[in-house]
Amino acid sequence: MTTAQLYTVIALCLYAITMAVIGLVSYGKSKTLDSFLIGGRNIGPWLSAFSYGTAYFSAVVFVGYAGQHGWNIGIGAIWIGVGNALLGCLPSWLLLARRTRLMTAKLNSKTMSEYFEKRYDSKGMKLFASIIIFIFLVPYSAAVYKGLGALFGAVFPSIDSWVWMLIIATLTAIYLVAGGFIATAYTDLIQGVIMIVGIICLIATVLNNDKVGGFTGLIENLSRFQSVEGDPNFITGSQLTSIFGGSSFKFLCFNIMLTSFGTWGLPQMIGKFYAVKDTSAIKRGTIISTIFCLIIGCGAYLVGSTSRLILDGQLPEGGVDAVIPSVLMKVLGNGTLGIILLAVIMILLLSASMSTLEAVVLTSASAVSVDLIPSLIKKEIKPANQMVLTRMFCLLFVVCSFIFATQNIPIIVNLMSFSWGVVSGCFIGPYIWGLFSKKITKIGAISGMVCGLLSVGIPTLVITLNNSFAAAAKMSPELGVSAMAVSLIVVPLVSLITKNKDTDRIDNIFECFKKA
Repeated sequence: MTTAQLYTVIALCLYAITMAVIGLVSYGKSKTLDSFLIGGRNIGPWLSAFSYGTAYFSAVVFVGYAGQHGWNIGIGAIWIGVGNALLGCLPSWLLLARRTRLMTAKLNSKTMSEYFEKRYDSKGMKLFASIIIFIFLVPYSAAVYKGLGALFGAVFPSIDSWVWMLIIATLTAIYLVAGGFIATAYTDLIQGVIMIVGIICLIATVLNNDKVGGFTGLIENLSRFQSVEGDPNFITGSQLTSIFGGSSFKFLCFNIMLTSFGTWGLPQMIGKFYAVKDTSAIKRGTIISTIFCLIIGCGAYLVGSTSRLILDGQLPEGGVDAVIPSVLMKVLGNGTLGIILLAVIMILLLSASMSTLEAVVLTSASAVSVDLIPSLIKKEIKPANQMVLTRMFCLLFVVCSFIFATQNIPIIVNLMSFSWGVVSGCFIGPYIWGLFSKKITKIGAISGMVCGLLSVGIPTLVITLNNSFAAAAKMSPELGVSAMAVSLIVVPLVSLITKNKDTDRIDNIFECFKKA
């Protein structure tokens, strides 16, 4: 075992013990479904902010998106991190957090599906939303496993990636099944601190690399960079240093919109607002979460933009997914300090992924145990049985996503690229308009859901039949943004030509904003 491997194993063991202890300690505080799913709506600003921020970023962002966009776009890719913080995180907290907290408490809804049912008095919407969550969030979690497996495989090439996926799955299952939302909130705080320390260390190390030469050197060296003629990924220095992404401007804009506005309709993100303690916690949480997202998002894409210099313009054997792991091994693979930092960075990426994974699994499991099964059997389940069922489905979803990840099925990876667009495209219109307007009707909300799904589904089917699914996957950012726009437009338009028959019920729901 090399020194780098030894330090990483020690760091991983300490991290695993800490996470397991938190899960077991939190077990006593997660005896009811309300506490297990949303922390009893009593989570403070720091826990809420870090829980939101860590769920936003996973190893997929660092290893996949930051590596790919940093390599292909250069400095301009940093705008994705800026957009995620200032367009995704900040407005979400400012506009949606308070109203979400108040209305979901009034409706006594613990999940996104339950919110739709009680806001619009529609069991059909609850069932439809649960199915969408089930189909599209499990592949997302499988992609998180894959990202981490590839990363640890770079440090431990002699160990199969499935071994690391199994370790991650086991650790996640222990503290999530035991402690639920409360355990994830405390672990997210620790994971968030690790992520901040890790990304700052990584930025400092990468910028101080001789091939980069600081931030000024990064701009100067990239401006002189040019691929070898005949390179299929030929790119010039002017493209890599273009502040707005050069010829990739359109691609950059759609990715910013998808990964920023998409969070406004994702149940695993919105669910964090259900649990916030009060209005004052929301105000502080807004600032903390935005700063966190700026540091992590911009830092990840900044590191990605240095990759062509550090790797001498040679794309690694594993393609763009191997860019960040290769950069890490180049800049941190030698010297005691570098090896220690590599261990910290590995735990950073593990933390980022596990926080995302736990949010997705908890959302998916509750969609089935709380929303889907009771709707199908048309029978109320006792709270104690529902708690057992929810814990069982958390475990089941961890196992399923692990199995999907280890099967190396290409469609699973491609399907992940659609998950943000499909889920947010279905939910964003009915969710946001339902918070702000009494005039939104059940028919309008259902129309927004269906049209959001079709806005992705029909073009994907047409492109796949005429070309290939891979071609459709490349269009996923545009399709996702279109679905969100369609949902936001269709909901109020259809509501204009339909009427609510239960105005007294809706007036009663909106009373929650007058009292706050």
